[in-house]
Amino acid sequence: MKLEHLLLGLLGEMPRTGYEIKKFLDTHGRFLRSNTTMSQVYRSLASMTERGWTAYAVDERPGAQDAKIYRVTPEGMTVFRDWLEGPYSPPSRFQDPELGARLGFAGYLTPEKLIALIDIELDARRDQVAKYRFRDRSIADGTSADFDRVLAASVGERLHQHGTQQIDLHIAQLEEFRRELLDGTLPLPQAAASIR
Repeated sequence: MKLEHLLLGLLGEMPRTGYEIKKFLDTHGRFLRSNTTMSQVYRSLASMTERGWTAYAVDERPGAQDAKIYRVTPEGMTVFRDWLEGPYSPPSRFQDPELGARLGFAGYLTPEKLIALIDIELDARRDQVAKYRFRDRSIADGTSADFDRVLAASVGERLHQHGTQQIDLHIAQLEEFRRELLDGTLPLPQAAASIR
């Protein structure tokens, strides 16, 4: 996932200034992409404008610097949708933000497309559990360095247990999410109830 994909999705939701985009990336968007600088946002917006993916209108502000309000173009929306609906290859780490980013733009997708995305992730994670859950995690002898094998094995086992719990929870939550999408029982947050 590239920064441009996130920016196009955000601008598809509503036009924004670079400052508003940066503010989003510092709050809600920090879980999708961390440490995005203002200069990265503005460079990406300039590049996307040059490619015809975004356009802007100048909001004149007397006594202050004028602001550019960016919006996504039809070409930009095509680029965004090509990524969003394109092939999803689950990364080796289920904590990576690619799936979260795609799910974060659920408003662009149908429940069927969301279910297909979840199915790909579930298949990959179930395969990962089957392949690695009971792997040999012993530490081989052989180093001459000052190395505490017992401590290393104990910490490694603790990390394995933590990872096991986390991926099991990830799978269970995706299964529940999938069921709610299939059944049409996905609960609405309080704020969303007033939107409908």
